[in-house]
Amino acid sequence: MALLTNVAILLVLACISHQLMLSSCQKSHGRRGRETGRGQHKDKPGLKVSRQNKSVSAQPIKGKMVTKDKSECTWAATGEEVFILGVSCKKGGRSFSCEYVANPTVCPQYVSNAKLYWRQIARSLKKQKTLCKDSSTLIRTGLCKRAPREAHFRLHNTPRKTDEPSDPLPEPKAVKSCQPRHKKLAEEHCSDSWSSFCTFFFTMVQDIDC
Repeated sequence: MALLTNVAILLVLACISHQLMLSSCQKSHGRRGRETGRGQHKDKPGLKVSRQNKSVSAQPIKGKMVTKDKSECTWAATGEEVFILGVSCKKGGRSFSCEYVANPTVCPQYVSNAKLYWRQIARSLKKQKTLCKDSSTLIRTGLCKRAPREAHFRLHNTPRKTDEPSDPLPEPKAVKSCQPRHKKLAEEHCSDSWSSFCTFFFTMVQDIDC
């Protein structure tokens, strides 16, 4: 009888230890699953941020300014690595436009502070005296002054000029012919045989403009 009691106690202890082992394994799997999930959640925001930065860089960067010669200008830059900077200006009845090109991404300071770079570009455009005229002039920034040449904007195309149409020239007045008057005088003062000669004579002597 004592033997059966001992066996029963051992079986109960074995069952209890088995249940404890199963519970421990389940908790361990639960922790691993949560850690894996956290790692996935951490990666997702990074992907979203990179997509957002790409979409923002593709949007045009715009600005307005008045140059030293009082020309009213607007500019807009588009691109991701190589940027096209379009400039349009107007002064009185004259207007002109042109495009500059640069690759500011080769400048490390641009990558770390793009907003400051574009603010300096706006100031540099405003200071230009030969805007859209001199292909040797570079639009520089203090932020990237030591960067390679391709980081600075240079004139990309021939500037286009548009002048307002001037007032049309007045049409010349029609000159009144005096031949009928000369013919009438010839009929009055000359015979029929001399009428042609007299008409020619009056035409030579008198002004053509009546």
